[in-house]
Amino acid sequence: MATTNQEKLFAEFPGVSTETWEAAIAVDLKGADYERKLVWRTNEGFNLRPYYRAENLEGLKTLGTQAGEFPYLRGVSGDNSWLTHQTVAVKCPKEANATALKMLEAGVDSLGFCLSAELSAEELDQLLSGIVLPAVELTFCGKGVGKLVALVLAKAEKEGVAKDELRVNFCIDPLVKHLSQKGAWCEDCQEGKCINKIAELVKATAEYKRVRVVNVSANVFSDAGSTIVEELGFGLSVAHEYLVRLMEAGLTIDEAAKKIRFSFAVTSNYFMEMAKFRAARLLWANIVKKYEPACDCSCKMLAHARTSAWNQTVYDPYVNMLRGTTEAMSAAIAGVHSLEVLPFDHSYSEPTEFSQRIARNESLLLKHESHFDQVVDPAGGSYYIENLTDCIASEAWKLFLELEEKGGYVEAFKSGYVVERVKASAAAKDKAIATRRQILLGANQYPNFTEVADAGVSAEVVTREAGEGNVLTPYRGAMAFEAMRLGVDRSGKEPKAFMLTCGNLAMARARAQFSCNFFACAGIRVQDNNFFKSVEDGVKAALESKAEIVVICASDDDYAELAPKAKELLGEKAILVVAGAPACTEELQAKGINNFISVKSNVLETLRGYLAQMGI
Repeated sequence: MATTNQEKLFAEFPGVSTETWEAAIAVDLKGADYERKLVWRTNEGFNLRPYYRAENLEGLKTLGTQAGEFPYLRGVSGDNSWLTHQTVAVKCPKEANATALKMLEAGVDSLGFCLSAELSAEELDQLLSGIVLPAVELTFCGKGVGKLVALVLAKAEKEGVAKDELRVNFCIDPLVKHLSQKGAWCEDCQEGKCINKIAELVKATAEYKRVRVVNVSANVFSDAGSTIVEELGFGLSVAHEYLVRLMEAGLTIDEAAKKIRFSFAVTSNYFMEMAKFRAARLLWANIVKKYEPACDCSCKMLAHARTSAWNQTVYDPYVNMLRGTTEAMSAAIAGVHSLEVLPFDHSYSEPTEFSQRIARNESLLLKHESHFDQVVDPAGGSYYIENLTDCIASEAWKLFLELEEKGGYVEAFKSGYVVERVKASAAAKDKAIATRRQILLGANQYPNFTEVADAGVSAEVVTREAGEGNVLTPYRGAMAFEAMRLGVDRSGKEPKAFMLTCGNLAMARARAQFSCNFFACAGIRVQDNNFFKSVEDGVKAALESKAEIVVICASDDDYAELAPKAKELLGEKAILVVAGAPACTEELQAKGINNFISVKSNVLETLRGYLAQMGI
């Protein structure tokens, strides 16, 4: 009976062919160009269609496998569980231990310790006091991590921890953390010695199947402004460089591959990030497979995800909670080993107990209330996600092969290629933010009009560091807007923009709202007004308000008459700005009206210009 009903249901809803869909779209476009209107050109270098159908899956070689099966596109295991990770800055081992214990009690099962100095055996005991080693995964980064390996293994052996139960990651990454960010391999050793030391650590931890000693910090590329494809392509190239050099040092492919951990950033590009992690597992599995490992398990990628630092804003910081949530969802749906949601105040202060709690609860909520851990690869089979995965894998593979042709990651980096490419991508993002083609809420669009930066926010927090030489320098996308706004907040002045709304009511109100958002992005106080019956009334009120900027908001048809009148009445007492790009722009310019703002404006440069005119 069920089958019969199902057949009837399908009979009542016959399939619609692609040709029929395309014909309907052509009618709706009314002659507009299909490619320009509906096809999206991504920053990653490929086009995306407005919709996908089952036929778009034809030819994809990645379909048909299950989670836990090579090439691990759908996951490295049969479930979708992940570890909730948080990092503790270790300045005092006892204080860091107290913080870590609170985190464990609150649901964290993966602890990161960022060391500011080398630890002695006694200090390590203080740091890990009360922490049951097999019950939690530990990750160490920072100063003296290489020397810490022997101390941690000795402590585990002393406490009788089984070798298969010890879960520790030592974040040793000279290729990214030193060569790429500082321009040199390590502070205390040269290129060859550095790899030999890592090889010794691999051998020392050979019997510890869940201990990793190399961390590929691919998130550094993202933090410096790279595209998703570049983060993946460069990250894979770094990992392959480690593989090759460790095998040259006498290790087998199985010994080397099983000691590598990947750390990726997760940006707010929701579906693209899902596809990135799926593509990453696929590509890494195929890279390792080429070296004929004894076991396919050596091809599995251990991927840690950390929500983006590049996206975070100092102004309107609670929006960072929302960014962190969507980014965490991308990682959870794609499948990762561990996930760290950065606290919303990460970009400008030491995390508070409140911000840390909110951050970990974002991960815990996805697991315990949304049950994302109970569905393996929920994006699998989606026409869009599968095609997106294939596109990202293809472009990242092209980049990987390009680096190989240059001699591998080290040679490509030394030539300046990596930094030049990342800088170009960062510049494109910066321009998109300046022109509001890319939105960062609270920074370049929909700012909190009344917000003033907290006294604890320093100029250094919003100032982009200028990297010297061939190095990657992390920054945040909102910094340019934040630096401008902080300058206004700390100037001792309160510049004001007055909305002179007149003419057509509907257009006046729409343009006033646009203009308020525009000027508030610089911290300029805005005075909105419902409507003035005449320009004379509006100018009178504007002068009484003592506003430095007066924005006339009307329809294009009204401007030819109203803008010159406003200019005459204001004289030099305020800067007159026309909201929009009317057809009569040249006519208005001939009458001395030269300030216009519209959706095509470079918001950042325009606002800087007005602030300069006001002496700020």
